[in-house]
Amino acid sequence: MSSHPLFVRAARPTEAAEIAWLAALTFPLACPPGTPVATMAAHIARHLSPRRVAGWIGDPARETVVALAGPEVVGYALLVHGSPDGEAEADVLREAAGPGPYVELSKIYVHPDRLGDGTAHALMTGALEAGERLAPEASLWLGTNGANHRAQTFYRKHGFEVVGERTYDVGGVQHADVVMLRQPGH
Repeated sequence: MSSHPLFVRAARPTEAAEIAWLAALTFPLACPPGTPVATMAAHIARHLSPRRVAGWIGDPARETVVALAGPEVVGYALLVHGSPDGEAEADVLREAAGPGPYVELSKIYVHPDRLGDGTAHALMTGALEAGERLAPEASLWLGTNGANHRAQTFYRKHGFEVVGERTYDVGGVQHADVVMLRQPGH
């Protein structure tokens, strides 16, 4: 990994392939142990391709943020403004935060070699700022695997709290997630 200083900013369309590569590298790390490789590969191919990432970057309802060490993308986050896709998430959020608006922190990942060096904190700070720009009065929420205690601890340090549960489909395999919420002005 690069020893260049870290910089966080909005992603550029020219970075879609590099973000997709990082997504393919990091997504399996967030899956529960025992998740079949074929299941993860199918999810990556369907949801994390360079074409999909380019679509995120060009969508006004989304904000894609990257952490860079020199020219190298070492982390990325995706925020989505709008109502949750799933009924379980929508019910949990309405009960915990009212009718909305909401911004989902859909993805936040750093290169495995950058874990513990401050990259994730800097990227989260940039993601929180992007969420504010996207919808200043919105509650920020995320779903993460219920067994991923390291991620949950990280999110709690940044003002999120567990408010409910959901089921998340990864390539046809159902996973138990927690829904976490960060209220505006936190």
